[in-house]
Amino acid sequence: MLNEIISKTPVFILCGGLGTRIKEETELKPKPMVPIGNYPILWHIMQLYRRHGFRKFILCTGFKSEVIKSYFLNYHSMHSDFTVDLQSNHLLVHDTHHDEDWEVTVAYTGEESMTGARVALASKYMGEAEHAAVTYGDGLTNVSLSEEYAFHLNHGKIGTILGVNPPSRFGELKCEESLVTQFDEKPEFNEKWINGGFFFFKRAFFEKYLSKEPHCVLEKDPLVRLAKDRELCIYRHSGFWACMDTQRDRDHLNKMWQTGEAP
Repeated sequence: MLNEIISKTPVFILCGGLGTRIKEETELKPKPMVPIGNYPILWHIMQLYRRHGFRKFILCTGFKSEVIKSYFLNYHSMHSDFTVDLQSNHLLVHDTHHDEDWEVTVAYTGEESMTGARVALASKYMGEAEHAAVTYGDGLTNVSLSEEYAFHLNHGKIGTILGVNPPSRFGELKCEESLVTQFDEKPEFNEKWINGGFFFFKRAFFEKYLSKEPHCVLEKDPLVRLAKDRELCIYRHSGFWACMDTQRDRDHLNKMWQTGEAP
């Protein structure tokens, strides 16, 4: 029963940001199309969802949306052998070299729209689904999304947020006046949970909390009000989680993929 629900649940992926903190990679392509190994990070995110049964994706695009459109419009031929008659432009695709059975909707949500507005504008493609997943186009994890979704369905609240506690990027100093008593290089925040970026929401969230106004930021008023209304639950995950925020992050993820260390 759960597998059937999962297969019909849409996954909104935010793909429209400028990616200004990783400018080395985003001059010619949007951030979700930055490659990790041989594939864009967007592909890795979609593969993660598919491994847990999700197959319907709604990509909320903006900056350089044509790159994402082209990637999926040509996905079949780019992953297959083909013959093209240059005079008639007739294309014959021979062998298919991929197993993806995804249903992908590419929704242009504006150049300047904020995260909440993007999801609100693309929600018209939600169909009759009573729940949906929402995530960013730059985060990876090894969380069981099917288990998080089951948790979401069972608690009955409007929203579920993935809580993660990654190590700090900086060493922590514990002091007594001017004396350092302990130095902890990149400590784990075991009791400090941050937004891991993998959400599940009831339809009510899209209808009552989001706005199509460009300034609507998912992480501000919508989630703040949801928490205030005691309608947001946390699903805690202490395993692998990474966000590709900078070139250093991208290099780290790429190294993990190339060395076979990716979870």
